[in-house]
Amino acid sequence: MNAEELRSIQAPLKERYRGEPDAALITLRAQGRLGEGVSCKIETGKALVNAGLHPATGGSGHSACSGDMLLEALVACAGVTLNAVATALGIELRDASLQAEGDLDFRGTLGLSKDVPVGFQSIRLQVTLDTDASEEQLATLLRLTERYCVVFQTLAHPPALAVVRKSAIA
Repeated sequence: MNAEELRSIQAPLKERYRGEPDAALITLRAQGRLGEGVSCKIETGKALVNAGLHPATGGSGHSACSGDMLLEALVACAGVTLNAVATALGIELRDASLQAEGDLDFRGTLGLSKDVPVGFQSIRLQVTLDTDASEEQLATLLRLTERYCVVFQTLAHPPALAVVRKSAIA
């Protein structure tokens, strides 16, 4: 896909959302159901993923760790965004790879210390590019990737979040 093809696909959507802002408000959903042992089966829309405890908290390592899945979501979103932004800017990428890594202290997750937070204390996203783009183009590419990556922005600016109990499953 080139920049013109991308613009032609996005132009009618942008026009609609300018005229009908409510049409741009979409609710994404994820769902799962408890599985065997300490696991949860997640329906991704493309496949069924069995999520379980990380080995550092007693898991077998045979199930996907939700922390890994969060980092994978960041890499996926940033990768798609990077590709779209490069296309829109006319920057040719011969190759690109992304790696996310995050630091966790499992004492928080296991309830061993109230002073240790539950969750990632830091996350780093590394991008390696094979391109002839100038330093200025690369700075713009990375700035816009960060700005428009949904997962990155959600992590950087957390939304209101709540757990709500629904009635029992029928």
